[in-house]
Amino acid sequence: MGVMYVPLFADIITAERWLMIMPMAVLSNFLIYCVINAFTPGPGNILALNTVTNYGYKKGKPLFFGIFAGYYVVQILCAIFVYGVNSLLPNVMEVMKYIGAAYILWLAIHIAFSKPSTENAEQSASFLKGFMLQFVNVKIYMFGVTALTGYVVGYMSSFPALLFFELVIATIGTIATCTWTGLGVLIQKFYLRHFRVINIILALTLLECIWGMLR
Repeated sequence: MGVMYVPLFADIITAERWLMIMPMAVLSNFLIYCVINAFTPGPGNILALNTVTNYGYKKGKPLFFGIFAGYYVVQILCAIFVYGVNSLLPNVMEVMKYIGAAYILWLAIHIAFSKPSTENAEQSASFLKGFMLQFVNVKIYMFGVTALTGYVVGYMSSFPALLFFELVIATIGTIATCTWTGLGVLIQKFYLRHFRVINIILALTLLECIWGMLR
């Protein structure tokens, strides 16, 4: 009797192989970059936080699911974009790496000097509201593209590999939004009390990520 093919196990083995191709330092910087990008305040996280504090989790669920779905769709689009550019204009990828580094530098400076927003999000808790927010959320487009061009493309450039890492990004982003939603006001109060120290630590960590990207 032949060995039965089990797609799930094969996919796990393939993903493990992709992770082992990248040097541990690069993979670590990739994950650090993802966590900082995902967990720092952004349109999706702020809207989720505002919704749970105003509507509660039950009434806000449609919006949360819209944010999650939009995150995955946008990251799939980023994988398609990076794969297309790398296939048709491979020399551009080296330039995009430096553009990505410049964006991360801007993000670090922005985080270091930013202050908490006291503005309330628009009063809406629909799936479409959360879903469409992600399509105009420049932060996650830049997040998806710069993460691939800065850390992944130099080691692997097949579409399945790029798609895998974008799905990792979307999953980390979803976990971050769930954290903001679950902890609600607790996160907001802690951040408001210590935002200056937290922002400086995050900014310095992003600078280390730039060093890891360019060295």
